[in-house]
Amino acid sequence: MNVGLVILAAGASSRMGTPKQILPIFGKPMIIHLIDEAFKTNCHPVTVVLGANKEKIVPVLEGIPVTLVDNPFWASGMGSSVRMGLVGSYLLTKGIEALIFITSDMPYVNADLLNEMIKLAESNDDKTIVATKYAGTLGIPVLFKKPHFEEILELNGQFGAKQIIEKHKSKVLELAFENGKTDLDTKEDYYEFLQSKN
Repeated sequence: MNVGLVILAAGASSRMGTPKQILPIFGKPMIIHLIDEAFKTNCHPVTVVLGANKEKIVPVLEGIPVTLVDNPFWASGMGSSVRMGLVGSYLLTKGIEALIFITSDMPYVNADLLNEMIKLAESNDDKTIVATKYAGTLGIPVLFKKPHFEEILELNGQFGAKQIIEKHKSKVLELAFENGKTDLDTKEDYYEFLQSKN
């Protein structure tokens, strides 16, 4: 199965006070860590959707073979970035059969998780979504097969991937990912994460 991967990194990091996409985790900027994990899979292309703070993030990505997509509508919500990620990926690789969407603030997303999502998708033809489950909810990281691409293109700003997951629950495969509840939104989140690694 030809699977692309989209990293949603357009947010303003307003609660963090600094672009969280470039904060160091595991010895490298968070966005680089996620890209490195994506490169350990067969996902192609790897697309990064940028918006706010792009002038600070782009230099960090120089020389790395990812596709950068600018989302001028980032302030309208995550739905616009999901949509732009699909458009950017599809322009590059017409044969994409599925897309994985991840956000740039989930430090525990790794190649093992992404490969497990792909494996589940490949071995279950009748299911068209693989969604991770944590804190009692289904969400991102999520894999959508091609039948959902049209719906993704219709997303507006305030509604993201969860809307599609909720609408098609009978088509969803769940993958437990308890570490998914860790996302680095605030300085407190970040320092707590760093302390847990010491």
